[in-house]
Amino acid sequence: MSTMTIEYQELTKRQQGVWSSGDFGVVAPITQPVADRLAQGAGLTPGQRVLDVATGSGNAAIAAVRYGCEVVGVDYVPKLLQRGRERVAAEGLPVWFVEGDAQSLPFGDAEFDTTLSVYGTMFAPDQQATADEMLRVTRSGGTIAVASWTPDSFIGKVFATVSEFLPPAPGTPVPFMWGTREGLGALLGTNVTSIQASEQICMLRFESGDAFVEFFRTWYGPTLRAFAAMPEEARPLLHARLAELADSANILEEPGSIAIPATYLEAYAIRA
Repeated sequence: MSTMTIEYQELTKRQQGVWSSGDFGVVAPITQPVADRLAQGAGLTPGQRVLDVATGSGNAAIAAVRYGCEVVGVDYVPKLLQRGRERVAAEGLPVWFVEGDAQSLPFGDAEFDTTLSVYGTMFAPDQQATADEMLRVTRSGGTIAVASWTPDSFIGKVFATVSEFLPPAPGTPVPFMWGTREGLGALLGTNVTSIQASEQICMLRFESGDAFVEFFRTWYGPTLRAFAAMPEEARPLLHARLAELADSANILEEPGSIAIPATYLEAYAIRA
């Protein structure tokens, strides 16, 4: 076993702990429209086999099953999978949720017609292994569809601001490679025949910048862990910086609630 493999295993365990904290199931509804749009753009048809990688509580899986597809959602956070199971049970939707790592998917070669991921694969420590696994399980001529935050997006600026106060652990990869056409092309390489990519907007709405920070530091694992890990005296300053960032990104002219356009890359690649 290589040293690099051991490093990735340690990073994966750490990341798993981050995403297990808070409750991403509370955050996920904000991005459901992104999953709906991605499923529509992927051209899904009844009977297709579809995999949602890093499904969380099942946004993209649920979007896909509405097209009559046979859908599997995979994630390495058990409590998020349970939330997904509760969601589909409530609506009587036939989605199968499986515990597994995006860097080593528990499925056979060419098993799926379409492989999806919404803000999931970009956070896997070994990004090339994750891309290779998505390629491996997708049949020739099938579609790989991903939505990923862009480096200069509002979310990118949030991560950059947090990093000023709490630098990432050594060896932690920058997740935003997935959010550029060039980065995605490098990850997928010659294993795809085409990539169609465009920048889209996910609108984030809150009562105020302060409300945004309170929401994310309570429910969003990376932000929760960042606040918890830093000295107590530094937390008010980070809160203020993030609230200011949110307020400055607001596009509403009337005083009151805020609407923040968060840019992401929507991409569709055809497996060679």
